[in-house]
Amino acid sequence: MGGSAVGGVPPLDPEVRAALASAGDRARQVLTPEGLTAWQERDLAARPRPTPDQLRDGDRFEVTELRVPRADGGGEVTLVSARPAGIREELPLLYYLHGGGMVTGNAWSVLPRLLRGWALPLRLAVVSVEYRLAPHTRFPGAVEDCYAGLAWATEHAGALGVDARRVVIGGKSAGGGLAAALALLVRDRGGPAPLGQLLLSPMLDDRGDTFSSHQLAGHDTWDRTSNATAWQAVLGHRYGAADLSPYAAPARATDLSRLPAAYVEVGSAETFRDEAVAYADAIWRAGGEAELHVWPGACHGFDSLAPHAAVSRDAHDARTRWLRRVLQQ
Repeated sequence: MGGSAVGGVPPLDPEVRAALASAGDRARQVLTPEGLTAWQERDLAARPRPTPDQLRDGDRFEVTELRVPRADGGGEVTLVSARPAGIREELPLLYYLHGGGMVTGNAWSVLPRLLRGWALPLRLAVVSVEYRLAPHTRFPGAVEDCYAGLAWATEHAGALGVDARRVVIGGKSAGGGLAAALALLVRDRGGPAPLGQLLLSPMLDDRGDTFSSHQLAGHDTWDRTSNATAWQAVLGHRYGAADLSPYAAPARATDLSRLPAAYVEVGSAETFRDEAVAYADAIWRAGGEAELHVWPGACHGFDSLAPHAAVSRDAHDARTRWLRRVLQQ
């Protein structure tokens, strides 16, 4: 349901609100088309990009950068493969797609948290994908990069030391949307079938007309103006097209059957709230499996903004339980 909001804005969790206040204006900056280049330059300068040696963390992890061919023959995709050191057995794989609105971010910055939070306690390997960013590369460049990397990783599972039968694809924000698109693409192409899809605050709908997108306009850390700017960069002249592919915006999909089990997470005070809830509901309606969490008082990126808040810890624990359960199947 679109249109203007009534009844105010859901309150923020007190710990999240305090972290947001401490972050100041930078946490509420709005991305506009005119400011996109400067936004990307700031992100490139400020976002951590740990080296393989730093990621190895004193030989706790084995880390390798790989370059694999794109399906269209137009160059290569960079993958960063990491796993706990000293384990010779085949490990389950988390194939992870970073966030950043499909206009910023990199494959390296997300790894320290993934390795500490999941690779060690769950004994799993991680492959993070350096997909091409918009507007330099528009749809379908990013999702095709993600598909090429997944196909290569499963085909070369033995060399990576992973179990191709136990793969979860996942990501946050733009990465969550790409993971959902990748699940659709793999299903329709008959590609390597993952066990699950981990969709954290996923960016699913280019139309930007849900109730929550209007309700949180000017309030969320990523609001409908920033979201529209990113979608325009990704889609170019196809932005707003009636026949847009679900591989671009998974909320456009009319068939959500035969998909891997989904974990869908979003905040109650988040722009993406309603599109994420609708996506989980559509999976259920298609006879699929989805676990949905709407974290009270959480805005977009709440767990990065306030990692020690109780709601952030609860979210991490819920994701971990789901991952463990899916990977043990």
